[in-house]
Amino acid sequence: MGKILIAVCLCLSIIGCSKAEKLSSQETSQTQKRTLLIGLIPEQNIFKQIERYEPIADYLSEKIGVKIELKILPRYGNIIDNFVSLGLDGAFWGSFTYALAYNRLGLEVLARPQLLDGSSTYHGLIFVRKDSGIKTIKDLKGKRFALVDKATTAGYLLPIAYFKKHGIKDYRSYLKETYFSGTHEDAIYDVLNRKADIGAAKNTVYHRLADKDIRIVNELVILERSPNVPENGLAVRKNLDESIKKRLKDELLNMYISLKGREVLKNFGAQKFIETKNEDYEPVFKYAREIRLNLATYDYINE
Repeated sequence: MGKILIAVCLCLSIIGCSKAEKLSSQETSQTQKRTLLIGLIPEQNIFKQIERYEPIADYLSEKIGVKIELKILPRYGNIIDNFVSLGLDGAFWGSFTYALAYNRLGLEVLARPQLLDGSSTYHGLIFVRKDSGIKTIKDLKGKRFALVDKATTAGYLLPIAYFKKHGIKDYRSYLKETYFSGTHEDAIYDVLNRKADIGAAKNTVYHRLADKDIRIVNELVILERSPNVPENGLAVRKNLDESIKKRLKDELLNMYISLKGREVLKNFGAQKFIETKNEDYEPVFKYAREIRLNLATYDYINE
């Protein structure tokens, strides 16, 4: 009888250990998943990008109980490839990168910021130095053009549409040189500092820099602007846990209610985040159709 009792106890002990190990394994797995990897596009230099987005990430981490780790990507186009290779859970996408990624990856957009001036969209600008003598498309012939990246609305689609509108079929042969600066900030300063004659960038970066550097106001002039497209929005993979998606979205949309949230938003340069849907990107899809760009097959790698 004693031997039977010992055997039963051993079995129960083994079963208990097995269950405990299984639970421990599940808890470890869940703990490992307690980090969300969110990508950022290189609008400006990486230090400024981190400085701007990190307080948002920290706020959301505290609110939803899941650590958010930011990944700055070196190029706009890379965000699509790296989304898969780095196992990213989401990203703050520019309007064109979102359009590309929506077609290729399948994403769910959650929210985008409404800026301090009340806008939740941006547009592209083409600009030159005031003393350049450039006023029309004819004046651009033989000049140097600083683009941003082939995967940007403001820094690539706008210039392509601009040349097409004015009957320039091959802008490369029309210009002396075109190159990709990599960031909107660099495109602006390349023109300001005479490295390039013409540049293209998004208006929010342009005006943010102009607020701090009076030379941009005094020495540059805008030639053209694009239609409005959605500000950089947070979009996540569709198979992300539904409860995490809901918490992320709810906390973003309700940030403006709390004092701490309002402080974080102010430093970010926004009043609040607003709900965003795929339909909001129709201007981008329309823009692509107008210049006959197939988003499913478009080669966004810079040459």
